Amino acid sequence: MTEFEEDLPHNGLMDVIASGVGVPVEALRLLLTILAGYPVAAFYQKFIAVIADKTVHHMFFAGCGAGLCYFNYGRDTYHSLIAILTTYFLVLLLRKKTQIFLAINFIFHMSYLLLGYFYTSSNDYDILWTMPHCILVLRMIGYGFDITDGLKEESELSKDQKETALKEPPSLLELLAFSYFPSGFLVGPQFPFRRYKAFVDGQFRQHEGNVEAGVRRFGAGAFYLIVCQVGLIYLPDSYFLTPEFAQVSFVKRIYFLGFWAKFSLYKYISCWLLTEGALICIGLTYKGEDKNGQPDWSGCSNVKLKLLETGNTMEHYVQSFNVNTNQWVGQYIYKRLKFLNNRTISYGAALGFLAVWHGYHSGYYMTFLMEYMVVSTEKQITRFYTKVVLPQWGHILNNSDIYKLLYFITLKSYNVVYMGWCLTAFVFLKYERWIVVYGAVSYYGFTFLVLWAAFYHTYNHFFRSSSRKLAGEDQKLQDNTDKLVEEKKPEDKKSE
Repeated sequence: MTEFEEDLPHNGLMDVIASGVGVPVEALRLLLTILAGYPVAAFYQKFIAVIADKTVHHMFFAGCGAGLCYFNYGRDTYHSLIAILTTYFLVLLLRKKTQIFLAINFIFHMSYLLLGYFYTSSNDYDILWTMPHCILVLRMIGYGFDITDGLKEESELSKDQKETALKEPPSLLELLAFSYFPSGFLVGPQFPFRRYKAFVDGQFRQHEGNVEAGVRRFGAGAFYLIVCQVGLIYLPDSYFLTPEFAQVSFVKRIYFLGFWAKFSLYKYISCWLLTEGALICIGLTYKGEDKNGQPDWSGCSNVKLKLLETGNTMEHYVQSFNVNTNQWVGQYIYKRLKFLNNRTISYGAALGFLAVWHGYHSGYYMTFLMEYMVVSTEKQITRFYTKVVLPQWGHILNNSDIYKLLYFITLKSYNVVYMGWCLTAFVFLKYERWIVVYGAVSYYGFTFLVLWAAFYHTYNHFFRSSSRKLAGEDQKLQDNTDKLVEEKKPEDKKSE
């Protein structure tokens, strides 16, 4: 037993329960902490929400969150305290020296996180103090930007910045409560301090339906958790590293990998849904009214289930998965690189930040590289299909039921098969592992991208240049015709 495990409270009891249900003790603690958000929400709504003194609210959230953090990570909870206190004192000392403050705050938190990864990482996805700390890093960096945005004139702020800017820094107790908010500190989601303050001030309490919406989200989370566990029993990670997998027919291999990726994805989705359900129940997630005039409680949603399950492309996955984190990166990284005046560079930098934020493992970098390449390829294919194929063949294809069926099957197959390719490196992390799986499926992901790139650029070089040349000749002929017409007009008038 390691020193870390000995330090955890009631470790013996948790070991017994974990071995009884057949899961790692760290995963059991994680699940219990997520589920604890529901009784915390019920207790808050029953006893704390009606108390006028907001200090009690902050103490409740700071105490519950820090206690749950200690339940998971024992003495390693001090890492999060260091992060919170550092940002608090940086705000006190350097708030008005905007550039210096932002640089120190950003560098400190990212450096601390990367050092944590360096000393704790293994071959697998680790449930250690670094997991909630990566959530806290984004929260503290975003909080720093919100603090400096509060010093700007209203006219200088974007719409997003106006909604999150802080004119006055909160107290240490408020910052602790915001950082350790139960159901928000462990696996996300991200939300600004302004949302937390509005919630504590009771601005969302007059709206109804949050409990029902939270229970529905809990039910969805439980369903995805069951599907994930059952699916990974039949297709465990270890299977794809075995010679037996490599001997299966190619079509089965790529579909097995695709379905395994779906089940692996559900592991994250179930955690986010269960967490979101607790946040909805406590009343934090109010977003406004929906199109039917009913309260919308999706303000902290991290997954768009309908798009996730009905989408056909990798871009649909990007838009529907880890939504909250992607929005954070968009607001605090991508949009703040606007001065580069290049969307491609800004997008690449945002993906690079995400990869570094996840850790050192090569699998993260390969995953985000694949995301960039695949999404770019999908846009090229869509552009080619709409501008080249449909103008010539659309009148036939759009009236063919057989084509519509084949089109649907092709997109769904692509959706499953390419998800397996793209998620492989993210799950297996180490190059020595994910390259084995890539080899077992004959590197089909790379092959498709290379073949498409060769076709697309060849077509653009030869056919589009020919089209431009022909268009130029047509324009020249038209100009000559117009000139002849103009020259003939005086003669016509003269004959009249």
